[in-house]
Amino acid sequence: MRRAVVESIGTGFLLTAIVGSGIMASRLAPGSAGLELLINSTATGAALVALIAAFGPLSGAHFNPIVTLALAARREFHWREVPLYLLAQIAGGIVGVVIANAMFGQPALFLSHHCRVGTDLWLGEGVATFGLVAVIVSCTRFRSAVTSIAIGAYIAGAYWFTSSTSFANPAVTIARSFSDTFAGIAPSGVVPFILAQAAGGLIAIIVFAWLIPVENANIRLRATAAGSNVS
Repeated sequence: MRRAVVESIGTGFLLTAIVGSGIMASRLAPGSAGLELLINSTATGAALVALIAAFGPLSGAHFNPIVTLALAARREFHWREVPLYLLAQIAGGIVGVVIANAMFGQPALFLSHHCRVGTDLWLGEGVATFGLVAVIVSCTRFRSAVTSIAIGAYIAGAYWFTSSTSFANPAVTIARSFSDTFAGIAPSGVVPFILAQAAGGLIAIIVFAWLIPVENANIRLRATAAGSNVS
């Protein structure tokens, strides 16, 4: 339960960073899409580095249902904890959006009208999610000390090199539908985005099961939790 609460808090802060910086970017650079995206991506990437570094020892700092499922599939996370983590991430993300909206004087929850529909965007989401899982699996195995930096840098970069601006996260996708701002997504685009993310994540799991075979009985989160006295 404590780890789930940490996941909820971390995902909430992530969504506050995404939506809050999107609103701030629209106010500081109205009409300049490139500058707005630069502000949004920089703030999101920097927040991710800090949040993963801070909360990683407490919960694993997944903040993403695809990451939780990928690590469970690789036997690095317990399947029995997956449902609670997913609920915590989704709920925390929505609360984070509410806070971001309120901070900038917007209605707490209001559905987005930012249409993000099209095969090009869905392909972008699949590519973004594949890359995210790849970075996490490889870094946690070989470069654990720089995992937070690598993930933050990857997401900040993927904002620019993917057509969808790299949501790569079902909890983020659901939560962003409740903010009719620069970072929002219309409800009609949520399910296709999540399906594309699931496809990209599944392909990454399969590919990296071959490239980096799962170690026997490798449940790193349990060892991490025991070392930090979090149960």
